[in-house]
Amino acid sequence: MPSIDVYNVEGKKVKSVDLKEEIFGIEPNEAVVHSVLVNYLANQRQGTQSTKTRSEVSGGGRKPWRQKGTGRARQGSIRAPQWIKGGIALGPKPRSYKYTVNKKERRLAVLSCLSSKVLENELTVVDTLEMKEIKTKEMAKVLTNLKVEGKTLILLAEKNENIQKSARNIEGVKTTLVNTINVYDLLKYKNLVITLDTVKKLEEVYA
Repeated sequence: MPSIDVYNVEGKKVKSVDLKEEIFGIEPNEAVVHSVLVNYLANQRQGTQSTKTRSEVSGGGRKPWRQKGTGRARQGSIRAPQWIKGGIALGPKPRSYKYTVNKKERRLAVLSCLSSKVLENELTVVDTLEMKEIKTKEMAKVLTNLKVEGKTLILLAEKNENIQKSARNIEGVKTTLVNTINVYDLLKYKNLVITLDTVKKLEEVYA
């Protein structure tokens, strides 16, 4: 069972807690993480790209010249793909890139990312994280006290407007909730900051 230090907002160690082995101590499955990440990125695609075929571009209502006797190659329309301003052959059309991944795979991918954060010392646990008012400067100070540098993901147990709005203007920092967590964010942001309430929430949801 992995154990991790808990800090307060001033960056001082207050205690240590044991994390559940089945959530924070499994062996990361890179293949499943990759599969779920590819699925997430595919589902984000709009699929609105479109090109016009020869039947959709204007012009080309008549044969440009007669079939034989001109010395030139035979042509049926000036809107064929080989002509300038002609239609596009085999170009993209609006489509959906969405597909589903097994629910157990998605769960395993999230647990693999959480366990990886513990293994690589990229997980910071705070006893409580409260903001009396929306203050970006105060949130930046908390992150500095925790010695968190670079891209940081703050994972909250439930919605907290003061924390979310205080963090949103800090470059490289994002807040998200336990029920909206995804593999993409866990991989994109190097550091993960969670509270003890978030740890309990994760253990409730993924236990």
